[in-house]
Amino acid sequence: MTATVEERKATNKALIEEVLKAYPEKMAKRRAKHLSTFEEGRPDCGVKSNIKSLPGVMTIRGCAYAGSKGVVWGPIKDMVHISHGPVGCGQYSWANRRNYYIGTTGIDSFVTMQFTSDFQEKDIVFGGDKKLDKIIDEIQVLFPLNKGISIQSECPIGLIGDDIEAVSKKKSKEYEGKTIVPVRCEGFRGVSQSLGHHLANDAIRDWVFDRTDTGHTSQFVSTPYDVAIIGDYNIGGDAWSSRILLEEMGLRVISQWSGDGTIAEIENTPKAKLNVLHCYRSMNYISRHMEEKYGIPWVEYNFFGPSKIEASLREIASHFDDSIKAKAEEVIAKYKPLMQAVIDKYRPRLQGKKVMLYVGGLRPRHVIGAYEDLGMEIVGTGYEFAHNDDYQRTTHYVKDSTLIYDDVTGYEFEHFVEGIKPDLVGSGIKEKYVFQKMGVPFRQMHSWDYSGPYHGYDGFAIFARDMDMAISSPVWGLTKAPWKA
Repeated sequence: MTATVEERKATNKALIEEVLKAYPEKMAKRRAKHLSTFEEGRPDCGVKSNIKSLPGVMTIRGCAYAGSKGVVWGPIKDMVHISHGPVGCGQYSWANRRNYYIGTTGIDSFVTMQFTSDFQEKDIVFGGDKKLDKIIDEIQVLFPLNKGISIQSECPIGLIGDDIEAVSKKKSKEYEGKTIVPVRCEGFRGVSQSLGHHLANDAIRDWVFDRTDTGHTSQFVSTPYDVAIIGDYNIGGDAWSSRILLEEMGLRVISQWSGDGTIAEIENTPKAKLNVLHCYRSMNYISRHMEEKYGIPWVEYNFFGPSKIEASLREIASHFDDSIKAKAEEVIAKYKPLMQAVIDKYRPRLQGKKVMLYVGGLRPRHVIGAYEDLGMEIVGTGYEFAHNDDYQRTTHYVKDSTLIYDDVTGYEFEHFVEGIKPDLVGSGIKEKYVFQKMGVPFRQMHSWDYSGPYHGYDGFAIFARDMDMAISSPVWGLTKAPWKA
């Protein structure tokens, strides 16, 4: 029997009260602000966000370095990205997001390679500027076809005061035309990886845009239909799947970043007629800057599931002439029967299944439409590092009585899953094995559990197959949490 909205609200309230009882009074008071139930008509989800995590809880957040190196800069394929500091940060963030790219690794593409200054004690004492200078020289000898270098600063750099800006300016003059970008993304800065996104955007603004000495943009010829894909990291080929649709409707993609992106494409972006923004959280800063400085409008789009793809294609087309609008309708009509076949196959198996999400970036809201296209229901969702405007945007996706949890702790998330008993949990690698040991079907929704793409029409078919495969696997009836044995 399906619970009513009021019954779900009462259940959620009881679950929140239960988890808060486990905390000391002061901590419970602070965590209470991050847990809520969405009520229809509210302008936001009723939770506080972008606040420092509490000491002692099992937070699932990352750091500013992760936001800059792992998200914004790392997927730019023809640049070398130096993890400046001890080896651990670079090693841990090495090629773990499946940012697909076209190129020859070690020759003209470097995404899956790790470059680190490997700080030792003497570097902490005497500084690492000279070491960084030498590393850049070595990179030029070993990898002469690189088109630029970014310096991703780890925590010790900010603590000891290495002047990475001075080194960057010096080496840029030494290697004329080479883009060398210092990024002050020390891990201790901010409350999560979100500040790292912002810092990376600022570095692009200050060290890449408006450069005239690289020669990358001199041959560029503009057209009325130029667009830039921003904030798509090509996980499992997502950006390629999205690009296909934009080009089918008659647009020219002049820039795609960061996934499978190049420094030349980033430099070309201010010449676009429209910026299409996928990951709002990580790239809204640079999109707003380009709107203010260059007058380029931007639109947030969602290519998860046919319903949202259709709406996004029409929204993007509305910024262009009637020929683009007509082609957008042709694209929608072309794929509609293919998508209906996918829905007809999987919806009878997935109808009514309950899903709980907890991811970063845009996924806690953007993937909801794709689940609903398959007849599934989102009963709980939350973000690792959202800001208030993310939760305002989420109100357009969630339904009355949806449980909302911001920066949820490991204890809270497990307790909520045990109480609500969803048919599927979609979250990250840190949560994956806990819920699988509990016998709960799980999909890793940061990097598609080694599958993908999930964007675009082609991606929806893969998404539907993967969700059905996760829920329908017979293994869940054969497993029991070891702590309950």
